[in-house]
Amino acid sequence: MIVDTIKVILPAALTFFVGIAITPTITDFLYRNKMWKKSAGKVDTAGVTAPVFNKFHKDTEGKTPRMGGIVIWLSVFIVLSAVWLSSRFLPFQIFDKLDFLSRNQTWIPVAAMLLGAIVGLIDDLFEIKGCGGKIGGISSTKRLLIVSLIALGVASWFYFKLDVGAIGLPIIGEISLGWLIIPVFILITIMIYSGGVIDGLDGLSGGIFAIMFSAYGIIAFTSGQVNLAAFCASLVGGILAFTWFNIPPARFYMTETGSMSLTIVLAIVAFMTDNIIGGIGLFVLFIIALPLIATAGSSFIQIMSKRYRGGKKVFLAAPLHYHFEALGWPAYKVVMRYWILSIIFASIGIIIAVLY
Repeated sequence: MIVDTIKVILPAALTFFVGIAITPTITDFLYRNKMWKKSAGKVDTAGVTAPVFNKFHKDTEGKTPRMGGIVIWLSVFIVLSAVWLSSRFLPFQIFDKLDFLSRNQTWIPVAAMLLGAIVGLIDDLFEIKGCGGKIGGISSTKRLLIVSLIALGVASWFYFKLDVGAIGLPIIGEISLGWLIIPVFILITIMIYSGGVIDGLDGLSGGIFAIMFSAYGIIAFTSGQVNLAAFCASLVGGILAFTWFNIPPARFYMTETGSMSLTIVLAIVAFMTDNIIGGIGLFVLFIIALPLIATAGSSFIQIMSKRYRGGKKVFLAAPLHYHFEALGWPAYKVVMRYWILSIIFASIGIIIAVLY
C-alpha cells in the first residue's frame, strides 16, 4: 500500500518540478518566435465580431503566446520515459515498482495524449503562421472529425479486443450496449472535447483540469488501477506547472495542443474506470466534468438561439465564463468560483464512484 501510494504521488511532484524547469526554455522560444495570433480578437460562427471577448481580451491576446499546453504533456512524457528507462536499464528494483507505463492501463491514454497534443500543436501553428498562405487553424469540423477518429480507434479497441460492450450505472448496475458502446463513446468524447473552450480566462482551464484528473486519479486508485492513477497524478503535476505560469497575467495560453490532448484523455480515463473494472467512470464523468459540459452547452445553446431565433442571444456572451464577465464579474472571481464549483462536483463524483 505504501509503495502504491508513493507510486501515485511521486509522478505528480516530478512532473510539476520538470514542468517548472522546462518552462523558461519553452517561454523563451514562444516569445522569441512571436507565437501568438497575429490578428487578435474573435468572431462568432457567423463571422460577426465578438464584442464582449474583444472588450476584455483583445489587447492581451495579441501579445501572449499560444501552445503553453506543451508544458503539460512534455513534462508528463519526460517523467514517464525517465521512470520507464530507469526500470529497464538501471539495476535498482525501486524503479520497477515505480514504473507506471503498462499495456492494460496506460498505453492507450498515453498514446491518445501524444496524438491529441501533436494534432493540437499543428492547429496552433496554423493559427499563428497560417497554411498555404491562409492564416487560421484547422477548422472546427475537421478537428471534430479527428477527435471522432481517435475516439473510434479507442472504442473499437475496447470493444473488439477487450470485449467491453457495457457501461455501469449506480443502483441499476451493468447495462449492455454491445457495439453501440462505440458511437456512445465517440459522442461522449466529442462532448468533453467541446468543453475545451473553457481555456478562455487566465488560470481557468488549468485549475479545472487539475481537479478533474485528481478526481479520476482517486477513483482509479481506489479501484486498484494504480498505474492509471499514477498517470492521472502525473497529468495533475504537469497541469499545475502550467497553471503556475498561466495565472494572471498569463505568460502563455494552453490552446489546442493542451486542451485537445487533455479532453480526449479525460474521456478515455472515464471509460477505463467504468464497467471494464466494474465501476461507473462514465456516469460520474457527467458530474466531475460538469464545468466542461456546461461551458460547451452554453456555446451550443447560444449558437442555436442566434440561428433559429433571429439572432437573439440567451447569454450576454458565450462560452459561459464570458457571460459572467459581461455581467461585471472580475475575471479572477469567475475563475475562482469555477474552481470552487469544480471541487464540489469532483467530490460528489468521487463519493458516488467509491460507494458504488
